[in-house]
Formats: sequence, C-alpha cells, structure tokens
Amino acid sequence: MGRRRTVWPYLLIAPTVGGALFLLLYPLLKAAVISFQHFRMGELIRGGAAFAGLENYRELLTGEEFWTVVLRTFVWTAINVVLIVGLSTGVALMLERLGRRMRVALMSALALAWAMPIIATTTVFQWLFQSELGVVNWLLGIQGFSWFANGTATFGVLVVLVVWQSVPFAALTLYAGLTTIPGELYESARIDGGTAVQIFTRVTFPILRPLFALITTLEIIWVFKCFPQIWVLSQGGPDGATTTLPVYAFKVARVLHRYDMGSAVAMVTVLILAVALVSNLRRMRREGA
Repeated sequence: MGRRRTVWPYLLIAPTVGGALFLLLYPLLKAAVISFQHFRMGELIRGGAAFAGLENYRELLTGEEFWTVVLRTFVWTAINVVLIVGLSTGVALMLERLGRRMRVALMSALALAWAMPIIATTTVFQWLFQSELGVVNWLLGIQGFSWFANGTATFGVLVVLVVWQSVPFAALTLYAGLTTIPGELYESARIDGGTAVQIFTRVTFPILRPLFALITTLEIIWVFKCFPQIWVLSQGGPDGATTTLPVYAFKVARVLHRYDMGSAVAMVTVLILAVALVSNLRRMRREGA
C-alpha cells in the first residue's frame, strides 16, 4: 500500500513531463540530426537526406560572415543585459521607497508592460519611430529621419524595445527580493554613517547576490536568443546590422533553403547558451556554498 502511494504521484505527472520532454527534446534532436545531413529543398520534398558529417560545421566555422554575426550577438547581449540589470535595480530601489499608492500604480504599469504581446509591442515601436508620422521624430524635431534605414539607429531602437520589455520582470523580481531584507540591517548601517551607495554595495547586493546572478543568467538567455522583435522590426537589416545568431539561422534556412546550415547555426547557438548557463550555475553554486 505504501509503495502504491509513493508511485501514484509520479504516475499523475508522467503525461505532463513526457509531453514537455517531447516538445522540448524532439525539435532539438531533429535539428541536431539535420545539421549533420545534406538537407535542402529537394530533401525537404522527397526525403532521403544524405549524411554529410561535419561538412556543414566546417563551412560555417570557416565563414567570415558567421564570426561577424557571433561578435554582433555578443555585443547585442552585453549592451541589453547591462541596461536591463542596471535599470531594473534602480526601479526596484525606487519601488521600495515609494508610498503605497504610487508603488501599486507603478507595479501595475510594469505588469501591463510585461504582459503585452511581443508582436504587438514591436508594432507599436514601429509606429513610434516611423519617419513621417512617428511620435519620436515629432518630439525630437527631426521630421523625415528614417530610423530603419540606418544600421546603428535600428540597432538602438531594438535595444530600447528589448530593454523596455525586459525591465518589468527583473525589477519586480528584485523588489520582491528587497522586501525580504530585514530593516534592522539598514538602520544599523545608517547609524554607522553608511551612505546610500555603501549600504547598497555592503548590505543589499551581498544578500541579493544569488538573485542578481539568477536574473542576469535568465536575461542573457532571453536576449541572446531574441528573434521576433528583430525579425518583425528589421528582419536583420539594414545590411545585416541587426542580424544576430537566431536571425542568421532563420535567414540561412528560409532565404537560401539551407536547412542543414540553418540547423548547424542553431546548434552552435544552443551550445554557446549551454556553456554560459552551466558556468553561471556553477558560479552560483559556489557562492551559495
């Protein structure tokens, strides 16, 4: 009887776990298999893809364009993550100091911004930065300037968009962490003459270090694999200025019908993220110990 009770919970969750594993692992394994095959439009229609070994990876890693995209992806990720974590920390600290009504209003606004669908938000940003009728050009007094015809300007617009979408989650999470810190610690630090910066660096940050590490890890993953915002806003242009690894994989597979090469790019992206995730988790574990 006791053994049945032990097994029964696992049987109840088995269908959900099995379905999740299938939905997560099957596309990954399928992409891994295709990356080692000669798989293009003909193979997609008639099947029977031939084994190509490491040919796709060799072609990919020896191409200059691939490394340009990798560098751009790292720059894109670094800029966004630094801005997201920095702004989220400021918003969380502000939430802690606001009155109840203002805090509820700001938290509600953050939640609404976070809840907006990605495509809808991206479309709104397209309207805001439109060259003739856009609100941004009207406010800046530069009517007629085309943000999406300049690579640097488009990159900047995408950074603003992704940061705007990401800050609510990180800020609310950090604020929740701030509420767990005993007020006596702050009072003792103020009595000892600590400034606001010293209190944050010597009291707040050390206590919330694991939470900061977790948020940074999640944001690195989310920003690195960011695709819909870039594709809807610029499709990786102009002249490839906003093409990151996920966009590059899609363009290679969709435009060139090189599904094998696109899968190879996707697998390299997964590998980079896995290395970053494992290293961050190991560091968090050491700090926790």
